[in-house]
Amino acid sequence: MYISEFESGMDINQFFLLDQVIKGTASNGKNFLTLVLKDRTGSVDAKIWEVKPEDYDNLKIGELIHISALANDYRGKIQLKVNSYRLKEEHEELNIEDFIQTAPLAKEEMIADLNIYLNDIENPKLKAITSEILKKYKNEFVVYPAAKSMHHDFYSGLIYHTVTMLKIAKSLIEIYPSLNKDLLYAGVILHDVGKTVELSGPISTTYTLEGELLGHISIISDEIVRAAEKLGIDGEEIVLLRHLVLSHHGQLEFGSPKRPMLKEAEILNFIDNIDARMQMFDKNLSKLEPGTFSERIFGLENRQFYVTKFDKE
Repeated sequence: MYISEFESGMDINQFFLLDQVIKGTASNGKNFLTLVLKDRTGSVDAKIWEVKPEDYDNLKIGELIHISALANDYRGKIQLKVNSYRLKEEHEELNIEDFIQTAPLAKEEMIADLNIYLNDIENPKLKAITSEILKKYKNEFVVYPAAKSMHHDFYSGLIYHTVTMLKIAKSLIEIYPSLNKDLLYAGVILHDVGKTVELSGPISTTYTLEGELLGHISIISDEIVRAAEKLGIDGEEIVLLRHLVLSHHGQLEFGSPKRPMLKEAEILNFIDNIDARMQMFDKNLSKLEPGTFSERIFGLENRQFYVTKFDKE
């Protein structure tokens, strides 16, 4: 059974991926643990109310653990009360893809799509730099998430987010041919590659030291400089491409060192925002009943959204 199928009152006895372990203290002064458990359909909070000293050593993030628990309704969400747990044993064979969310497209399909757009970049400097950076991070780029928790926070989320943005960019270029296709495509492809350094990986994702202290925007700007130096490339293209990645969050308060000052930079910010928000809509609304409101969604200015009743067909 998957997390999406849990209902209040169910007895749960199965494996989960342990994504987070959060220490807490109850009003009576006793310690408790909140476990964030995951499978391919989502996540659920689980409480251990009687904490033993060995629990702190046993419960390691990223491990597969077997949980015996009772599902309860807590403030409109399912929460598990853990009766017991055990660690996975060596002889037990489990498929990790049953415990992680993945992109809706196959990696091979997304790589093929990405290469079509990369090959469509005609400016030799932009194409060479983009290709060099992708080659350096190719293994990470196809499996990493695009975020820790906000949007595209799943296996292969980074390449899926990038390919979707390229499709949006292509449509906008057809409508507005004055946009510089080569610059926009290169900016879309590279804008989040720094997350392969900022984040720890696709499973139980955390921020690395570089991620905490530098952030993916600064990281990819530096990578563009290094790639250009390695390839012996100079010229305005380097400055323009760095500006796109440095300004792609749009606002200083959202982490961009510069606000967009090129129309391609402005459009990159809008495309990124559209795709991130659409994924947050899909993530938070897809399983709700028509005629109901979502919970407040932090990444969407803490707003609630209504699910329409009429058939979109």
